[in-house]
Amino acid sequence: MTRPDLDLDEFLPYRLSVAANAVSRAIALSYERPFGLKVHEWRLLAVLAEGGELTQQAIVGRTQMDKVAVSRAARSLERRRLVRRAPDAEDGRSLRLSLTAEGRRVHARVAPAALAIEAEVLGALDGRELEALKGMLRKLERAAARALSCAEGPAETPDAR
Repeated sequence: MTRPDLDLDEFLPYRLSVAANAVSRAIALSYERPFGLKVHEWRLLAVLAEGGELTQQAIVGRTQMDKVAVSRAARSLERRRLVRRAPDAEDGRSLRLSLTAEGRRVHARVAPAALAIEAEVLGALDGRELEALKGMLRKLERAAARALSCAEGPAETPDAR
């Protein structure tokens, strides 16, 4: 299945990125102008609305967002009083994030509009196609996680020389 030359139109990571960016841009219409939120800020709000109080590291793991992007989004949302940041009692170096009442109100207003745009975009697929796509995406995520762990290799210890 290996191809000799890289053809971006056939390169799956590129196609996935383009599709994800197109869908994200369409959904961003529901929160960018009306609420002044950026993509990373909305993702952080959505994850906290679903997951409750979480550490920034847990959000990185859940979203696959870069830790710097999570930190910037958290600081921005805290300044706007949409998110509360507090030291983690178990790990003083870590911060726990949670939505404020205003953050919950913003999420409650954005979520229905985001879902409506998602439904419009996914309307291009029939039910079987949509379920197949979801299954394939889960498989690709698991395979990518395995590939990443193999590429990173075992953690080096001082005695492993």
